[in-house]
Amino acid sequence: MKKIPVYFMPGLAASTSIFERIELPEDQFEIYFLEWLIPKKKESLPDYAQRLAEQIKHENPVLIGVSFGGVLVQEMAKIMTVQKLIIISSVKTCLEFPRRMKVAKTTKAYKLLPTGLVQNIESLAKYAFGDTVTQRLKLYERYLSVRDKSYLDWAIETIILWDRIDVDPNVIHIHGDADEIFPIKYIKDAIVVKGGTHIMILNKFKWLNENLPKIILNE
Repeated sequence: MKKIPVYFMPGLAASTSIFERIELPEDQFEIYFLEWLIPKKKESLPDYAQRLAEQIKHENPVLIGVSFGGVLVQEMAKIMTVQKLIIISSVKTCLEFPRRMKVAKTTKAYKLLPTGLVQNIESLAKYAFGDTVTQRLKLYERYLSVRDKSYLDWAIETIILWDRIDVDPNVIHIHGDADEIFPIKYIKDAIVVKGGTHIMILNKFKWLNENLPKIILNE
């Protein structure tokens, strides 16, 4: 049987090691990881998605994106044929953003974020993952690996200004009911994981390992 290629895209500033606990049956699936690229000056999200899509070496793959990676795989699905499009701890349109992100867009407050202090992993982790961070700092030092200022400036501005309002009907959305970055009350039509936080790719991996194969295969 031909194996199904599954490409995983991590979240904002995260490395592919966030997927280290994800296991899919090896007789059915081949797993690949997409890495963040450093954006070109003033690069648009569609242009960035196009460059990233060049890393995909299979026709009709499954794309799975976490958080900002979920936004990116949706952009990639506009320019290529995919077998399945799955987002985890993410949003389908800017209408699912929490109020603080909408406020940041109007006030341009995101421009004040000290992304130049990227060595200060705590600030970055708080922005990317919320305030419950201090006790998990070691975790974030390990998983938040992209600390290039031009990337961080670009990524934060790009997600805040994302203006998609039409849902891709093919997207399958998996979301935790305790997500502190994208609260469940703003999310529509998702498969809800009880107790899942924004980092459920790490701490709800058993649920994902059990259910992702069935979701990919429509079982």
